[in-house]
Amino acid sequence: MTHVLHLTASAHGAAGVSSIASAKVAADAGGTVVRRDLGADALPLITGDWADARLVAPEDRSAQQAALLELSDTLVAELQAADVLVIGSPIYNFTAPAALKAWMDLIARPGVTFRYTENGPEGLLAGKKAVIVVSSGGVPVGSDMDYLTPHLRFFLGFVGITEVEVVAAKDVDA
Repeated sequence: MTHVLHLTASAHGAAGVSSIASAKVAADAGGTVVRRDLGADALPLITGDWADARLVAPEDRSAQQAALLELSDTLVAELQAADVLVIGSPIYNFTAPAALKAWMDLIARPGVTFRYTENGPEGLLAGKKAVIVVSSGGVPVGSDMDYLTPHLRFFLGFVGITEVEVVAAKDVDA
């Protein structure tokens, strides 16, 4: 059975155009859908202590370091369990909403979602597909002013998800 992780990042929550369109895409993917509304359930920004904790081997982490990484571990586990990642996001000020950027920061974990090799970085989440469903009030998706989709494509490729499709929310029959 297909496991779909559906992320939304609209400040309008489930009523956002990208949320509605991406929910249709997630449902059409079939299987079990796990939804995480990043706009409604704000994620913390990373801190120096968090960044340091992620570099400590799990068996060597203090209780405080483990607590700092608990949410990140949950987010990574959701992504690792998914066969398909559906991201519904508006373009805010030419790029990703802060909520989506916070998610990206929290799942970028050396030795967990990527690693550095002598040949450069290697993503550790290969074999997954991503569909990015984008809404915009004025920046055409895929245009020179759209910094969201190239950034997401690059980031997802960095963690090993190279099969990425971008869909304009207006083109989804929701």
